Amino acid sequence: MTEENLENKSKKTYPKTTRPYNKRNTNKTKNVKEKNISTIKTGTVESVETTENKKLGEKRRRNPSRGKRVSPKNNKLFQTSKLKIIPLGGLHEVGKNITVFEYENEIIVIDCGLSFPEDDMLGIDLVIPDITYLERNVDKIKGLVITHGHEDHIGSVPYLLKKINIPIYAPKLAAGLIRNKLEEHKLLRGTKLIEIIQGQTIHLGKNFQVEIIRSSHSIPDSVMLAITTPAGTVLHTGDFKVDYTPIDGKLMDFGRIAEIGNQGVLALMSDSTNAERKGFTMSESSIGEVFDKLFLHCTKRIVVATFASNVHRVQQIVNSAVKYNRKIAVCGRSMINMIETARELGYIDCPENIFIDIDLINKYTDEQLVIITTGSQGEPMSALTRMAAGDHRKVKITPNDLVIISATPIPGNEKFVSKVIDDLMQIGAEVVYSSLETIHVSGHACQEEQKLILALTRPKYFIPVHGEYRQLIAHSETAQSMGIDKENIIMMSNGRVLEINEENAQLTTSVPSGRVLVDGLGVGDVGSIVLRDRQHLSQDGLIVIVLTMDSSTGEVVAGPDVISRGFVYVRESENLMDDVKSVVRHEIKKCEERGITDWATIKSTTRENLRDYIFMKTKRNPMIIPIIMEV
Repeated sequence: MTEENLENKSKKTYPKTTRPYNKRNTNKTKNVKEKNISTIKTGTVESVETTENKKLGEKRRRNPSRGKRVSPKNNKLFQTSKLKIIPLGGLHEVGKNITVFEYENEIIVIDCGLSFPEDDMLGIDLVIPDITYLERNVDKIKGLVITHGHEDHIGSVPYLLKKINIPIYAPKLAAGLIRNKLEEHKLLRGTKLIEIIQGQTIHLGKNFQVEIIRSSHSIPDSVMLAITTPAGTVLHTGDFKVDYTPIDGKLMDFGRIAEIGNQGVLALMSDSTNAERKGFTMSESSIGEVFDKLFLHCTKRIVVATFASNVHRVQQIVNSAVKYNRKIAVCGRSMINMIETARELGYIDCPENIFIDIDLINKYTDEQLVIITTGSQGEPMSALTRMAAGDHRKVKITPNDLVIISATPIPGNEKFVSKVIDDLMQIGAEVVYSSLETIHVSGHACQEEQKLILALTRPKYFIPVHGEYRQLIAHSETAQSMGIDKENIIMMSNGRVLEINEENAQLTTSVPSGRVLVDGLGVGDVGSIVLRDRQHLSQDGLIVIVLTMDSSTGEVVAGPDVISRGFVYVRESENLMDDVKSVVRHEIKKCEERGITDWATIKSTTRENLRDYIFMKTKRNPMIIPIIMEV
């Protein structure tokens, strides 16, 4: 072989190594470029081996008992346990977000929120997630990590701590809000509440490393979480939007997100709330200009209704109030608590004397006042709804009021908001709402922002979270447009267990999940049967039949008496009530003739026959309760 041929052979190029889910190996390649390099496939991943290590690798891949080559897939040296991801809430719904991450014998929990009752949940105050799985595995839990301070992410924390006492890691504002909740539930003593800061990395157990990444949302201190385990890194976005001009000047940490993407993201779990909306979400700072325009030359008293948790919105109202020399009074319990906490922690920048007590508003002229209130969703018991109805004890709406509803109705609340707007206008107040001015922007990312996060992270697997099913589907379609393989997009549901590592991802078993209803001090004692009875009572009313029987002979001694509630007005339906009594007497007599003495059977027979008679007469189906007393 000639010297020239030898030289050409030495320049021979070798196949480029692939990288696991976009993981870059350029530095490693440079370090070994002068060595004789070969590649060995390990499943879907190729690893680089030097000639010096090749023989050792061959030995490791042999089965000593049979002397045969063992596939790297089956070789324990190349295997890791799978990471389990188990959402207990937040999927196919809006609210009660909580996700479990489990690796071998360790668990961490991300968020613990609540949702508000639906229309058919009569009398229910709150809906919280079922944490049976966590109760069964309490010894494995290393901590609860919070992404931000909204109710759908922190509202169930006190109810969780009443069952299992675990450390809580939360950003500063979220920690302050959680502290208020724990004081209210008398749980603060004995609870380990640790503040986390953006850029920090916390180690939970030996298998979980959680990096806190600065994000943007409609509440300060929102974070994304990079959860690193032996199986790979999962990036959980929490709730986010891409805001290039945030109110507090703290941009999302795009650089760090991109670095994590370069290092390799096994799975991206991303907020899907606005996945159906094209384009970008407007910056929160754009609302400040609208407030300034509305405040300018306004001689009326200004009442602003917005979400209590939107601290950045409150800051912009404060800015306009300062600019136009107005004092601010706050109305609504949740708004008062949020603003007090945000001011104490330094999240609202304002002069000391700008806020006044609601009882002092009569000492100022209309053009000197701004009232910030709850009720932007037309909630029946909220402050703005009571003002519109004339029932508020301290604020009376007049024609010299400008009411700004700085929110858009959540789906399902449109009729409540419309009713409040109508009531305010009938009083004579001027009302500005989202249809008239761009007075609200969302705190969630639209499609182009979701694409940006996908482009920066380049995950192997994509898991849309935080949204109803149609929103998860829309987000999965966006991911496909960004080059994510359809087979690597995982549509999850509450309670399903996803087992995932570099090799594959599959949905396996299910764990208990669902809704636990909170009614007053009762947690979980109201179930489907009680709700069904409440719906029955609300729709059809109640009839109570009371009679007294001789316990020895079974004869009717007194009655029957008929009590009606929510069915018919007794005084106007005397004939019907007399007929009901006759039917009851007839049924009791039939039971006597048949020799039936079991009171449960008498009650059941009477109830069924009376139900048929009432439906025939009225086409109504009230709840019927027979009561038999003995003498």
